[in-house]
Amino acid sequence: MIPIDVALAFFGTAVILALAPGPDILFVLSQSALYGARAGICTTLGLASGLIVHTTAVALGVAVLFQTSALAFTLLKVAGAAYLLYLAWLSFRAGAVLSGTGKVDFLGYGALYRRGIIMNVTNPKVTLFFLAFLPQFCDPARGSIAAQVGMFGGIFMLATLLVFSSVAAAGGAIAARFNRSQKAQILLHRCAGVIFVGMALLLLFAHR
Repeated sequence: MIPIDVALAFFGTAVILALAPGPDILFVLSQSALYGARAGICTTLGLASGLIVHTTAVALGVAVLFQTSALAFTLLKVAGAAYLLYLAWLSFRAGAVLSGTGKVDFLGYGALYRRGIIMNVTNPKVTLFFLAFLPQFCDPARGSIAAQVGMFGGIFMLATLLVFSSVAAAGGAIAARFNRSQKAQILLHRCAGVIFVGMALLLLFAHR
């Protein structure tokens, strides 16, 4: 069992880390700005679900593979970058459709949830971060390290949900204002495309 003071200290640290600007928080902001706060929350739930995979990987020792194998790390980050470029293409295409006086159909909350999962799971930097971060709070005297990693991973997910849901609410306010104008919608889609390209490049050139 994790002591309350340790759990609270970890939660506070996780909140600060979640607030730091990064690809995930930009992803939530861009999706909520395009489609509203609910869309941002669905994206957040997807990202948080992806953290289950990283937590499990650390608990089972699989994360060590990405730390020791350059090939495994490279393959996963290339897959993640390719997916982000695909999202960029969808955003630019949506902007082009709108500029042609067409209408872009909302892809659905389920699709946004899946996007969040895929984006998070295909980022090996998250796995390596969890591998370096979570064990620091574990103590063999408290029992199973794997169980402690799982509990700390759950606390980190809670912090992520709280912070990113707030970001989604802020993005929803942007959507309420900008979605009244077709030109503003085009601008948002193009900005989202640029963000996705930037995130893809950052991931592609990331090192272990």
